[in-house]
Amino acid sequence: MKAVGYKGQGAPDILQDLELPNPSPPQGRDLLVRVKAVSINPVDTKIRQRAGALDGDEWRVLGWDAAGTVEAVGPDVTFFRPGDHVFYAGALMRQGSNAELQLVEETLVGHMPAGLDWGQAASLPLTAVTAWELLFDRLAVDHLTSGALLVVGGAGGVGSILTQIARKLTGLTVIATASRAETRDWVQKMGAHHVIDHRGDMVAQIRALGLENVTHIASLTASDQHQACYEEILAPQGHLSLIDDPARFDIMGFKRKSAVISWEFMFTRSLFATSDRARQHEILEQVSSLVQSGDLVPTEHRRLQGLSAATVVALHRESESGTSIGKTVLVF
Repeated sequence: MKAVGYKGQGAPDILQDLELPNPSPPQGRDLLVRVKAVSINPVDTKIRQRAGALDGDEWRVLGWDAAGTVEAVGPDVTFFRPGDHVFYAGALMRQGSNAELQLVEETLVGHMPAGLDWGQAASLPLTAVTAWELLFDRLAVDHLTSGALLVVGGAGGVGSILTQIARKLTGLTVIATASRAETRDWVQKMGAHHVIDHRGDMVAQIRALGLENVTHIASLTASDQHQACYEEILAPQGHLSLIDDPARFDIMGFKRKSAVISWEFMFTRSLFATSDRARQHEILEQVSSLVQSGDLVPTEHRRLQGLSAATVVALHRESESGTSIGKTVLVF
C-alpha cells in the first residue's frame, strides 16, 4: 500500500513516500479501513519532531484523523460491518492514517455523518473528541450550565468545533479569541457570541463586555503567556482546562479561587486502555448526529488532493507556522 512515513525524528522533510505491506487481517475489535481522506493536527508535527519509528517497525506512519470505508472487521467487532463509511481519530501508539489502509479499534470510530464528503468528515474527529471531552468531562459543563466560556485560540481546529458545541449545547456565553480579520470572521462564523484579541489586554476586553469574570476557560494555545490573565479573569470556583504543552505553568496562583485545573488529552483513554475508552465511539456518534441535523458544521478551511510526501510536508509546515484556520484536509 502507498503511505507517507519516516524513520527518525526531525524536520518536515524527513517524510518520505513509501510502499508498505498491507496491514494484517483485523483481529479482536479492530477494523481494517480504506482511508479516503485525512486532516492535519499539531500532534502530527509534535510526534514527528520528538519520536521515531514505533518499536518493532522500520517506519512510522503519522496521521490521527481519517474518514474512509470499512474493508474488513475482527471477530469481536459489534459496532460496524464491511462497507460502512466511518470517521475516527486513531490511537497514538499505532501506525497512522497517512496510508491507503489502516487498522483501528472500533471503540475509537464513529459512523460518518450522512451528507458529508470524505474531506469534510476528516476535518472533525480528533478536534471534536478533544472539544467534547474538554467541555463535558474536564470543565464539567452540562446542557444547563450558564456563565461564560473563554476559548483562547478560537480559530484553530479545536477552537472551531468547541465554539460550536458550547454555543449549541450549553447556556454558556462563548467568548473566543482571534487576532486577524480573517480569523475574527471565522470565529464569528463558528458561532462565538463575542470575539476578543488575545494579543491585547483580554481582561479589559472581557470587562468591556460587561462581564466581571468568566466561569470557564479553554486554553488551547500559549497557556504560559496568558497565565496572569487567567488568574485574574477566572471566577472563584471556576474551571480551567488546557490542551497545549506550556514550558511552565504554575497553578498556585489559582489556589485562592479554589479553581479546578485540568488537562485534556484525547489519547488518554486509548493510550491506557481505560475501561471507558468506548466513550470516544459514543462521542463521535453524537457528533455525527449533530452534523446530520445541521447543529454542527465541518471545520474544513482548506483542501488538498493526493497522498504524497511533498503534500504532507507542506501541511506540516503550515501547521507549525501557527497561522492555520480551522482544519486543512487531504483527500486521497
